[in-house]
Amino acid sequence: MGRVLVTGATGFIGLHCIQQLLNRGYSVNGTVRSLDRKGEVIAALLSHNTQTEKLSLFEVDLNSDSGWNDAITDCDYVLHVASPFVLTDENEDFFVKPAVDGVLRALKFSSAHNVKKVVLTSSFAAIHESLDDMQESFNEDDWSDPDKLGISFYAKSKTMAELAAWDFMKTQSPDFGLTVINPVLVMGPSLSKDIGTSNSLVKNMISGSVPGTARIHIGVVDVRDVASAHILAMENRESDGERIIVSERELWIHEVAVILRNAGFNKTPKFVFPKWLMKIVACFRKDLVLMVKMIGRRRDISSAKAKDILGWNPLSAEVSIIDTAKQLKEYNLL
Repeated sequence: MGRVLVTGATGFIGLHCIQQLLNRGYSVNGTVRSLDRKGEVIAALLSHNTQTEKLSLFEVDLNSDSGWNDAITDCDYVLHVASPFVLTDENEDFFVKPAVDGVLRALKFSSAHNVKKVVLTSSFAAIHESLDDMQESFNEDDWSDPDKLGISFYAKSKTMAELAAWDFMKTQSPDFGLTVINPVLVMGPSLSKDIGTSNSLVKNMISGSVPGTARIHIGVVDVRDVASAHILAMENRESDGERIIVSERELWIHEVAVILRNAGFNKTPKFVFPKWLMKIVACFRKDLVLMVKMIGRRRDISSAKAKDILGWNPLSAEVSIIDTAKQLKEYNLL
């Protein structure tokens, strides 16, 4: 089957990629920031009935060349998943430089070790932050503008990292193919106690810690389907040179709340905050500043390419949202 390097082995998406690869018979090299977390990765996989004999873990830092040669030796494919993602937006250097440097290192070492294919995890954030704040329909031809006033550091990092990747392919002409996966908001059950930053939306709703929801339109996709899209792209040379959005559907956040209430999570809020109130609250909550500009803005996000090229068939948003909530309750993380 071959050997695959997966960066970010402890991450929400990365761990799912590793599980699916192992279950399909691949050998996997995974990267971690510290080998102190090796036991955590092994335990998480074993607890979900995934055997780990074909898994090797390596200590690799996005900001250093150290460890990359050992990690990528004898690998046929690379899934570069690792990248910082938090909801606060205080330090551009925390996001941008590690993301760009990490991508370029992954591509440089892939070229040096004769890798056949690289799949890069980007984000819908690299697509929707255009200069046109009124734009509603999005596909892979759209790009975020990293110089746009008010762009989040996370969106800037993803955009610049992906631009750097395509520039590398153009200027260096490596022998391997590159596909970029651009997920929307990733939900779904975690394989570890690390529930994923994006699942905090569901956690806050069902715990009763928020009194209402903002009128924000989001794309939703299950983490299991994001992982499968990476592997489908890895195995499919027709996806070479393509950006591929993965989104099951778009929902208003209050529709997410309705799904949760109908599933028996009765603490989920019913109230929808008006925009004027969100603006006032954002003056005191830095984590809400980025959300205010999204209020009331509808999005129509195309995943046609994922379905046409990869044969991608995602789980429904309802399944993803409810599975997330059930796991949070099971793990007593509310």
